[in-house]
Formats: sequence, structure tokens, C-alpha cells
Amino acid sequence: MIGLTNLTGNGRRPLLPKLNRRRALFVLAKIDEILAWDKNAQLERDAKFVDLGRYLCEVRAGQYWRLDKLKSFDEFLERKFPESRRKAYYLMAIHEQLPTESCINNVLYEVKKGESSGRRSGGVGECFGRAGRGGARFWPSSARRVRPGWPEGSA
Repeated sequence: MIGLTNLTGNGRRPLLPKLNRRRALFVLAKIDEILAWDKNAQLERDAKFVDLGRYLCEVRAGQYWRLDKLKSFDEFLERKFPESRRKAYYLMAIHEQLPTESCINNVLYEVKKGESSGRRSGGVGECFGRAGRGGARFWPSSARRVRPGWPEGSA
């Protein structure tokens, strides 16, 4: 076995390392701590990118790029994203496909109404028609993950 060559005793059964319970608990706790930090950092990063996409959409719609005496939105993007404008357009597309807060409230209402009557809810396609394959049961929970202040409810 690769990696266990040092744990044999003269060709007999492999010897198991002595278990240091205190050290093992410490190491496992550190791993859990790092994984929790990474998850939190990823959620914060996602929220910042959603905000960046929203602000880029607002700059394009309001033509705020004219304050810098630029000729076009593309010129603005070339200055702000010199490595690639694709990233900016990607962030804007994500923002445009996120449902609005009113749509999330409608979906939560429909889902609760469907659960209380024992039928599957419908009629929320106008809010989520272009939101992808996740459907109404996916988007409210993911939107709350990215935007923690969004309404609570069963999703």
C-alpha cells in the first residue's frame, strides 16, 4: 500500500499509529472552522458580485458613464474592467435574472397556499420564466442566501 510502508513491522500486520485523541479533536475542529469561514466568505463574495451587477445595470440605464466624459458604456467597461468586459456583462446578466423582492413574496405566498390546500402551487411563471431551471422552489432560497435581508418563509 502506498503511504503505509512505514507502518509495517517486519512483514507482519501493519501497525496502526497511536491515536492522540486531543490532537485529533483539535485538528478536526480546525478543519470545520476553516470550512465554515470559507462558506461565509463565499456568501459575502456572492452578495458583493450581485451588488456590482446591480450597480453596473444602473450605470448603463442612467448613463452615469457620461460623468467621466466617456463616449459609451463600453468605453466605461474598458476602463473599469481592462482585463475583460465579459465579467461585467456576466455580472449584469446575473443581476437581471435574479427575481425581484415582490416576485419572491408572490412565490412564497403561492407555495404556502399550495401547501395548505394540499396541491402544488402554480402561476408564478411570470416572475421566474427566465430565471433558469431552478424554478420557484429554488430561487427564493438562493435569493435569501445571496441577499440575507430578503423575506423569510418556506421555499
